[in-house]
Formats: sequence, structure tokens, C-alpha cells
Amino acid sequence: MRGPRYERMLAGTALALLMMLSEGALAQTRYRIVRSHPPRPPAAIKIKHVPLPVQRPALISVAEVEPGNMEALSTPVPQITQAAPVAPPVEPQAAPVAPPVEPQAATPVPKVDPLAALDPSDRPIAEKMRDLLAGKVDKIFATKKERTAVETFYQGRNLQPLWFDGGIQNARAKAVIGRIKASAADGLEPADYKIAEVTSANPDVLAEAELKLTATLITFTRHLQAGRFPYQRIGHDIEVPQQPPELTDVLAKMADAGDVTAALDSYSPPHEGYRKLKPMLGELRARNGGGVSRIADGQVLKLTKVPMEDPRVPQLRARLGLGGDPADLRYDAKLAEAVKNFQKGNDLGSTGVLDARTVKELNGPPRDRQIDIILANMERWRWLPRELGAAHVMVNLPEFQLRVFKNGNLVWSTRVVTGKPTLQTPLLTAEMKYITVNPTWNVPPSIIQKEYLPVLQQDPYALDRIGLKVIYNRDGSVHIYQPPGEGNALGRVRFNFPNRFLVYQHDTPDKHLFAHESRAYSHGCMRVLDPPKYAEVLLSIANPKENWTAEKIRRMYGNSEQDIHFQNIIPVHLTYQTATVEDGQLVLRKDMYGYDSRMISALKSERGLIEMVQDRPKETGSGGGGGNRAPTVARAPQQRTTSFFDSLFGGGPSYARPVPPQQLPQQRRTR
Repeated sequence: MRGPRYERMLAGTALALLMMLSEGALAQTRYRIVRSHPPRPPAAIKIKHVPLPVQRPALISVAEVEPGNMEALSTPVPQITQAAPVAPPVEPQAAPVAPPVEPQAATPVPKVDPLAALDPSDRPIAEKMRDLLAGKVDKIFATKKERTAVETFYQGRNLQPLWFDGGIQNARAKAVIGRIKASAADGLEPADYKIAEVTSANPDVLAEAELKLTATLITFTRHLQAGRFPYQRIGHDIEVPQQPPELTDVLAKMADAGDVTAALDSYSPPHEGYRKLKPMLGELRARNGGGVSRIADGQVLKLTKVPMEDPRVPQLRARLGLGGDPADLRYDAKLAEAVKNFQKGNDLGSTGVLDARTVKELNGPPRDRQIDIILANMERWRWLPRELGAAHVMVNLPEFQLRVFKNGNLVWSTRVVTGKPTLQTPLLTAEMKYITVNPTWNVPPSIIQKEYLPVLQQDPYALDRIGLKVIYNRDGSVHIYQPPGEGNALGRVRFNFPNRFLVYQHDTPDKHLFAHESRAYSHGCMRVLDPPKYAEVLLSIANPKENWTAEKIRRMYGNSEQDIHFQNIIPVHLTYQTATVEDGQLVLRKDMYGYDSRMISALKSERGLIEMVQDRPKETGSGGGGGNRAPTVARAPQQRTTSFFDSLFGGGPSYARPVPPQQLPQQRRTR
């Protein structure tokens, strides 16, 4: 086989082997390039054709390959460069369109049964409750708000009954029913709260009994905390919180309470005056007749040269708050003076003679009437805020007494003069914010109209002679004011707690009125005995770091107004307590504004809900003097940059800056 043909075959085989090796290396290089750069979406690809250098072996002649000598094939071969094959451009292709999907029916989601977690014995009642709540239950719940709150409460517990366990009335229900039936001790009427006797195990009956007991609980807690009717039914001169409890809170508390009776007791007024009246109410009801420590009828006692003696004298002294030897039976000058003061305070004629009429007034109303008065007072306690304030001022109008409390302790007390029966001081809760020294008295429109305009018609200069300044405005209205000074009707200090009735507390030049037992003389504001000391007490609480004293207040007296603003606001409560318990004895006071009579009548006739207190428009009231709803025709319209309270009573520019006389028509100038 040796010869030229054999050699050509051998050389061709070697050349083919070299070319196969070179092509394999190129393929691996192209594979690595492709792998290191993954393809992008067709729209983003831009191909640039760049020739790649390729190493190819040189050709070997057949003559160079000797037979039996194959080393020439392994000798390094000079490399030549050749352009790499160019890949054809990649045309972008449209994304494949998915075939339309035929709509399929949604897989139904199984409903969750909220009653599944209930005990099987409770489920029938729950189902009936659900039906009742979904239907018409107006005969059970008095308002839509009640119904919504109850439905939300029961839905939150998957309609699990609150008062029944397995169809049997539970201990919680029995405790609530027992407390409601004992509500007479709270001054309420148990007959107002209908509680059905459950004698059937029928789920319909039990479901209705469940919801009815819940409705009764809501009514009871509302009455216990806020009273049985809105205060607007008693008078217009009242504005107190009278806040019923939140319905959701009541139901949640009953569900979580370990002691249901204690939880219900928490809705009673927490005030000491209320708590003292409760046992006194029980004591009076337990008696078979008669009043509290009644003074017996007997001979008329009067002061004589030789003092008369009577076995009723020790009891009479105790009733009038006098000390003395219990064995002393003499009707002496001190006792006669005390009787005289009592008669003066009760419109009996100040004779100092103990006659049958005075004895009757000292004994007070009959037992039944006394019980009614206590009930009326307990009802009024429910109108007040549950939190009176860590420091607060309490004025008891029938007692004509002002008290300052701090942390539950009495700090200071003084006498006050209050509004006449025809010009009542309102019952209210407000916030004292500042004190004014040397106030200007801007006479309220009601006083101008009712009292001063008739005087001016008779004598145009009458008010000028007593220190009042009269300004006739161009619109025909009249503004009357009194500058600061010793003779100012407000005295030297005014205590400001803005309110819609425009009343406040202030000093007075008429100090002699504080000696009277009955002190209803003002136009609605409260005149305070010893205002500098009152200011010192208040400022020690409101501005404790400023070291205010009564003497420091007096040194500010002058002819220009000065305001002292409180850093800590102090609540003020004007109350009407005609029945109090003092040293274990019931003390009854005159119903000078007639609130007791109106409330007793309402308590015997009103039943059911407390109507929500409606927001009423601000009224221009007495303003330290006038009738609370008098027309305001005497006030000139002016722009104000301060509140109406401030502008009317001083501390603001609108009325404290009277129009100069030269700006008025010549015939309207004041003198």
C-alpha cells in the first residue's frame, strides 16, 4: 500500500483531524459567549456583526510526513487569522397569543356558621334572638340607638345569651334582677323596670326574655346614673351635664363582671351628699309616722324678764344649732335671737316668739313630704358630673353657702347672696378661668330695660348722680356702665366662669346683706363675702407658684381693670340641695325657686327614658343682674374682638370703651 496514493490519504486524514479540533474550540467559545449573556426579549435585542478571530492550522505537505514518523503531526503549527462566521440577524417575533379561556363557574365558598361554636343547648335561643333582632323589636327597645348597640353586642359574642346558660337563667341574671328589685333604696321606683317571670323552656320565650332583660338593664343604669327625665322639664335656668352611661360599656361590664351587684352600684352618684341621703331615706321609710326629731306643740315661748322654761328648749337649741346644757330649760335672749333669725329666713316675721307656726316650720314637712324632698335631691345629684374636680367650688344656693374643696377636703367656706326667686341664680357647671380686679360693670340689657329706662324717663340725670354713665347710641339703644371704683356694684373683685347665663361671682358694697339668714337679693349673680380671701384661696390652687395673698389683692385696688388668669382651671358647680344630712340629722331648706315641687310632681308622673339634652342657642341672660331671657333691645350692636361674656362684664374693649360724648348728637349727650 505504500506509494503516492497512500501518502495522500494519510495527509488528508491529518488535515481533517486538525480542522475538527479547531472547529470544536470555536464552538466552545461561542457557547461560552451565549451562556454569559442570556438573551433579551426580542424587542430589546440589537445585533452588531463583529468578526471574531479564528485560529486555523497551516497546510502540511504530504512529503513532510515521513512514513513511520508521525511526530510532524504534533509539531506546533503556525496560526492564521480568519474571520468568524457571522450569525444571521434575529428578527423580533410577536409574543404568542394565548388561546381564549372559556369562563368557568366560581367555586362556591361555604358559609361560616357563627353559631357553630355555641353550646348546642344555647343554639335554639341564639337562633330565635337572631330572628328577633332581624325583625321588628321596637316593642323591646325604646330607641334605634339602643337596638343597634344591643345587636352589635350580641353579634360580637356570636349571639350567645348573656342571661341564660343551657336554657336556664344563670347567676348573672339573678344578681341583676335582685339589684333592680332593690332600687327603691336608690330613690328609684322598682315598678318602672318590667322583669318577666320565665316559666317556659320554649326558645321563643327565652329569646324574648333575654332581650327584654337587656333592655331593662339599660334603662335601670341610665336612671341610676343620670336620672329619670331631662332637666329641661324642670326649668330653663339649668345647664348641667346629666350624662347617661354608654350602652356598650354597660353591656360589656355586665358580661365581664365578677361581682354584678358591685358593677351596678358603680353607676350610682359617687358624691358624699348623695351617699348620706340613702340611709336617711331608708330610716324615714322604716318609721311608722312622724318626722325627724319633731318638736312637740306647746305654749308660746317669748323673751321675758324672768325667762320662761319649757322641756322643748334643749331640742329647740339643737335644731337651731346652739350649744348649751341639756338640763337648762330657759328660753333666754340667745335662743330668742336664734328663733328670730330663723323666722327671718323663712318669711315668718322676725318676732323671736316661738309660736305654733314657727314650730311647724321648724319641724318641716310631714314624713311623706320629707321622703319626697329627699328623692328630688337624690335625683338632682344624678345631674352633676361624676367627677367634680380634684379642686372645685361648690355653691349650694338654698343654703347661701360657697365651699372650696381640694382632694376631697373642705379648704374654705363663706356666705353668698344669690338671685331673687324672680331672678334665679341658675344651676350649672362651668370653669373658672380668671379673676378681674377693679371690674367695670356694664349693666345688662334686662336691667336697663326693666329698671333704668323708666327711671331715666322720669329723671335723665338720676343714674349719673349715683355713678352710672349713660351713653345713647345713634341707633336709639342705650349703654349704661359703671367705672371701677369703691362704689362699683361689683365691688373690687369679680370671679369669672363664662356661661350662657352670663352670671358670675363678685364683691359687693352692700356688706350688710350677709347678716341675713335668707340672702336671695341679687339679679342672678352671687355676691361673695370676703372676696380678697376667696381670691387668695383660688389662686393658691390655680397659680400655686405666684404666692398670692389677700393683702396683695387689696394692693391692686384702683381705677383700672386687671385680670389674673388661672394656670389651672377650677370647676364651679352651682347646686340646689334642699335636703342634706349633717351630724346624722336631716336638714331641710326652703325651696325658694320651686324646684322641689316641680321635681316631685315629675317623679310621680314621668316614667321611662331620659331624652338626650339638645344643644340650645346661646342666650343673653342676666349678666350679673337681669332676667335670664330678657330682650336685648338696650344693647347697641358693636363689633367685638372678645367673647360676649368678657365684653358685657368687663375685660374686653367693646363696652369698656364708651363712645365719647362729642361723637353723639348734642341733644343725646350725658352729664
